[in-house]
Amino acid sequence: MAHLIPVLVQTPAHSQIGGALTYRSESPLTPGTLVRVPLGRRETLGVVWDGAAAHDASLDPSRLRPVSTVLDALPPLGPNWRELVTFAARYYQRAPGEVALSALPPPLRDLSEVQLQRRLRRKTPPAGATAGPPASPEGTEVPAGQAWPLSAEQQVVMEQLRHGEGTFVLFGATGSGKTEVYLQCVQELIERQPDAQALVMVPEINLTPQLQQRFLARFAPQFGAEAVVSMHSGMTHPQRLRSWLAAHLGTARIVLGTRMAIFASMPRLQLIVVDEEHDPSYKQQEGARYSARDLAIYRGQREQARVILGSATPSLESWYHSRPRAEGGRYTRLHMPSRVGDQARLPLVRRVDMNHQPRRAVIAPPLLEAIRQRVAAGEQSLVLLNRRGYAPVLQCSACDWKSACPHCSAYRVFHKIDRSLRCHHCGFAEPVPRACPECGNLDIAPIGRGTEQLQEHVAALLADVRRPGSQTPEQPQGLAVNVARIDADSTRLAGSLQSQLAQVHSGEVDVLVGTQMVAKGHDFRRITLVAAINADNALFSSDFRAPERLFSLLMQAAGRAGRDAAVSGHSEMWIQTFQPQHPLFDALKRHDYPAFAEQQLRDRASAGLPPFSFQALLRAEARTQEAAQGFLDAASAAAQAQLADLPGFELITLYPAVPMTIQRVANVERTQMLVESPSRKALQNFLAAWHELLHTVRQGEAGRGLLRWAVDVDPLAI
Repeated sequence: MAHLIPVLVQTPAHSQIGGALTYRSESPLTPGTLVRVPLGRRETLGVVWDGAAAHDASLDPSRLRPVSTVLDALPPLGPNWRELVTFAARYYQRAPGEVALSALPPPLRDLSEVQLQRRLRRKTPPAGATAGPPASPEGTEVPAGQAWPLSAEQQVVMEQLRHGEGTFVLFGATGSGKTEVYLQCVQELIERQPDAQALVMVPEINLTPQLQQRFLARFAPQFGAEAVVSMHSGMTHPQRLRSWLAAHLGTARIVLGTRMAIFASMPRLQLIVVDEEHDPSYKQQEGARYSARDLAIYRGQREQARVILGSATPSLESWYHSRPRAEGGRYTRLHMPSRVGDQARLPLVRRVDMNHQPRRAVIAPPLLEAIRQRVAAGEQSLVLLNRRGYAPVLQCSACDWKSACPHCSAYRVFHKIDRSLRCHHCGFAEPVPRACPECGNLDIAPIGRGTEQLQEHVAALLADVRRPGSQTPEQPQGLAVNVARIDADSTRLAGSLQSQLAQVHSGEVDVLVGTQMVAKGHDFRRITLVAAINADNALFSSDFRAPERLFSLLMQAAGRAGRDAAVSGHSEMWIQTFQPQHPLFDALKRHDYPAFAEQQLRDRASAGLPPFSFQALLRAEARTQEAAQGFLDAASAAAQAQLADLPGFELITLYPAVPMTIQRVANVERTQMLVESPSRKALQNFLAAWHELLHTVRQGEAGRGLLRWAVDVDPLAI
């Protein structure tokens, strides 16, 4: 007897094949089983899905294509995982097959049943950092496998976590010991429940190795190195497969990863930790544009697992939802306002009014003198500028030519290190011209500055300073100050970030110039001064989330200073600004995130912005701006004409289509349309109904010339 089996397969984005396809099998198959099935002229990996197979009653089952191979060496993917995929696909308006198959490691798509069985029999230790004794917050070493003593605040938080359930927002100052709370929560869980699993997520790949080292040092002596695995896009395909199998089979008790780890198959998941939960990196920006933080909350509710959202600057959505229960809050807020250590204090914040400094000064004289003093004392300084390259643009002084990208509506950035002009949007690069391409003028000069130029400038300003204690007979004057730079360009090669961070930790670097890469998550014990050179850019941005991102970045950067209790008493954060009286800097000076959040939430409530409303963006890409806008206009008109009777449609606001901020990228014109509603349910109902109309509009006259369209639910940038 033939059985009709619904199977999810990878389908092109926004194809009209959105659900499961029906195949024939000689035996019944359990939902969640991995199979290999024919699709067109190729064979592909699929997942047997829930529900009855959809088919025409008049269709002869013998004409259906059969399942080629059943990968029954693996246990089926569990119902909770399948429900997570279904929810993510429905909420973020993507095909379930796209979400399900992209969540699986790529090698699974090519392994035969024999190869998979051979792989499962192989006993290979997990890839990752080696275990070693980590430094405690006070700078002392703790024997591997032992927990650090908790502060009074940490003990209170741990007690609340033991007796609570649901979602917690751990609001802790930088250096307050949030990671130790995570470690002890995980330890209590896996000691109490022999088969329980925990998922710990970080926003950036470069934060994973140091976190894995701490977890291995704590848990490898007791549970073995195979109990801790990592999952992130920087791993090789065999490494990702190894980690995924360990999590799926329950061998791995702890999974560490970036946003992709939220889809890890963990059948006995009991705890989810989202560190730096405010970070925009948790929002996927391509394909299925999901928020790993929001899916973590959903997954925790579905699987009755505790969820801890940790941050020194929680997202305003999490902060709002963690207000008191009597006011409608849904999460529990936990407080750790103090740094670990009896003498550890948050850095003193100093504002430098650039209106009173020498004109064209890159670094104000008072700040320069402070950096000199830190160098003389053998301490380190961090100079933050969130713009890589040497200069944002090259300009001709005669004809006003600028280094515009021929393929994008943006300028190519001047990189002095390899004498190139490089577009950071499409990647187009070419050598710097010897003369102006328009008029032949030899006088072309950089405008603005990036981290390359800042590193060069700082080194020049400190050229007369010598490192303390570096005098030798060969170098009687001592060694020059070492000014290093860490950004996406300097860490492009494999292993370069780790080697550069090692130099900073060892004290070889006196002044570190960097972007936001070094502003979060790193435990720099020797840094006592942090300086933000250009902090004003986001103050008057058209993006309503820009102040929130700026405050988080500056507060996280300030947290890199004075993390060692021995030097925290004189640690400082310097902010160069032309707006020293801005309320954002007032709150930052007091390290008062609650005051900043209260003011921002008042502004958002009055404007009807998230978290007091819900948004989605419909984006269109075409060869011409007219084609892109024409598609969005037709989509809006179709919604107004055909969905007016939809329940809740009166709560939907469709804004006019407008070009995106960077209108053209790689010769593709980009346009977007904002959809807004005070009701999440009304917005979701509208998007589900609108999705079918969008396919119809795409196939009509308005879709001519359109390349791609996509829906972004809960966008972070508008």
